[in-house]
Amino acid sequence: MFKIKQQLRRLYAVTAISSLQIAGASWVALLAARGFSLTEIGFAEGVFHFVSFLFEVPSGVIADVFGRKRSMVASQCMFAAASAAMLLSRSMAGVCLAMALSALGYNFASGSREALAYESLKMCGREEAYQQFAVNDLTLWRVGTALATLCAGFALWLGPRAAYGVDLALALAGLLPALALREPEREVPTGGAVSRIRTAVRESAAFILHSPKVLRLMLCNAAVGAVATMLLYLLQARLPALGLPAGWLGPALFVLSLSGTLGAQAARFVRRLSFRPLALLCAGGVFAGAVLAAGPSLPVAFAGGFLAGMLDDLLDVRSDVVLNGMVPSAQRATLVSVSSLTFSLVMLAAAPLMGALFGAL
Repeated sequence: MFKIKQQLRRLYAVTAISSLQIAGASWVALLAARGFSLTEIGFAEGVFHFVSFLFEVPSGVIADVFGRKRSMVASQCMFAAASAAMLLSRSMAGVCLAMALSALGYNFASGSREALAYESLKMCGREEAYQQFAVNDLTLWRVGTALATLCAGFALWLGPRAAYGVDLALALAGLLPALALREPEREVPTGGAVSRIRTAVRESAAFILHSPKVLRLMLCNAAVGAVATMLLYLLQARLPALGLPAGWLGPALFVLSLSGTLGAQAARFVRRLSFRPLALLCAGGVFAGAVLAAGPSLPVAFAGGFLAGMLDDLLDVRSDVVLNGMVPSAQRATLVSVSSLTFSLVMLAAAPLMGALFGAL
């Protein structure tokens, strides 16, 4: 008998444990403490995004073909390997290897977690409960990463080696609930591995080409998410420039990072509102938040960032629910990964544009 509550608790456990990586939340400061220059740190970040871009969709295809549970286990193994590589690294090459492994860990989980949860609920005839899962999962992630960020000082006190040792232990701990997950029953394509991969790619591409609503949903969510994400990054410099004391920056960023939890929880109360008006409301609110953050007042700028973070996660939860309700089971992880790739592509344009706009203030 398939125990759905146990399955969801295991998925929640993987999310909660993964979100608490203290070294991952303060990796820039830790590398700087080891003597790496900002140029080298920027290059390492570029390696992460390059690998993530290359493997975002292929990792989704692998999950659909070979199993979402296997992909989740692979994700935790990659995170453990990344922490170990950073722990043992003595050069820039080792750091880049660690960043590449971390990107693969992110890729293997992206799409697989959502597909595993949705298919598990679908097998039990409870697809309508997926929105509550998405709300809870995103809330756990936001709270966990906020706490990890708040522990940045503790990570620096521990030192780079010990901090990455903590992250390695957490990744191995997250492997336990991942191994305990069950793969829901579903129709698996026949044939060899290469043939099955080709079939998954072909059918996913055909679905996107013949589903303009899905493509519009992905683009809308990506555009809103890119603006909100960049806004929260830029406020790290914007708030001190408006007079926020240095000692208050950490708590302020902690509160801003928690804004998304309110948005995620709010999704429960607007489930009867159709997607289009909700998307227009969230998009308008996020862009209004960006305008407020560009103003000369510290409280108003902070409120703008909080509003943007809240409405971004509200739209993110609803988009996740609507997208999973539209895509076929056989290509679920692949198509959710395409949505993540769309966000990355929009970020490539949004990042320099918003950086230039806020830099001119």
